[in-house]
Amino acid sequence: MKTDAIDNDKKVFIVAEAGNNHEGCFDRARELVIKAAEAGADAIKFQTFVPDLFVSAVNKERLEKLRSFQLSYSQFELLAQLARDQQICFFSTPLDLQSAHFLDSIQTLFKIASGDNNCWPLIETVLSFNKPVIVSTGLSNIDQIDAIYNFFAGRNQANLLNLLHCVSSYPAPPDQVNLSVIRGLQDRYKNVTIGYSDHTIGTRAAVYAVATGARIVEKHFTLDKNQSSFRDHQLSADPEELKDLVQEIRQVETLLGCSSKEVQPCEAALVTEARRSIAAAVDIAEGHTLTFKDLMWVRPGYGFAPGLEESVVGRLTRKSVPRGQVFTDDDFA
Repeated sequence: MKTDAIDNDKKVFIVAEAGNNHEGCFDRARELVIKAAEAGADAIKFQTFVPDLFVSAVNKERLEKLRSFQLSYSQFELLAQLARDQQICFFSTPLDLQSAHFLDSIQTLFKIASGDNNCWPLIETVLSFNKPVIVSTGLSNIDQIDAIYNFFAGRNQANLLNLLHCVSSYPAPPDQVNLSVIRGLQDRYKNVTIGYSDHTIGTRAAVYAVATGARIVEKHFTLDKNQSSFRDHQLSADPEELKDLVQEIRQVETLLGCSSKEVQPCEAALVTEARRSIAAAVDIAEGHTLTFKDLMWVRPGYGFAPGLEESVVGRLTRKSVPRGQVFTDDDFA
């Protein structure tokens, strides 16, 4: 995924998923931005919505809860500016078409939640902005993910698609996280960036996901796990945990390095010392024609290397060679 500020070919894109952990408090939302930046996250993400546009009117209790969590568009504009000031990427998941159009004016990429990864009108609206789109794949089997990919590809916009392996349980039990899906998605969708959206308790799964190949990691983020009974707080990382998570992911990146197998600078000096050379297994007299039984292989590796036995067997020595001495061209007539 590449935007003006993001290139996860170069590093893992770490998203602090604030979601609705502000619970409608703008000051808390501001602090979430600041603390995510201090922890070293690459991005802070919220959810933007008009409750009546995505929850049925008959679900009155749910509507009232969401209305209490709702921030205004003007508040999101302020959060986006704060994020720029803190040098952290801001984006928010639209949960209705109206909010999607608003967000297009303040962010450079979009996120589609797992629950909406088959909401084609919303996805089509987001695609009309021609910006990178991250799609979570919770609640989906491979046929549904194929449908998402084909929806993008059918509009010649597969280059905008980024997929996050996700298990939409709060929290997700470890035996159902299945991080190996990340490799499966990479094999199936060759030109799509694959990442992981974590709903487990703790941060270990998110770190392991990077080792598995994830190039985007999204972790729920809260200021206080005990802030309220809202389900997201308990599975979220607090500021200290997020800081540790960022550091651990960067360490994993360092350890993973590149996939090209080369002699590394730190081991270059050992190449000669650790390799072997063909040497005399017995005292060799001058004028002796070497046989395979006359050979042994010793360190260091500055002479004839193992595999070059035919280069010495059958040759006539022009001087005596004591046992254990490495053969060189000067030893032969």
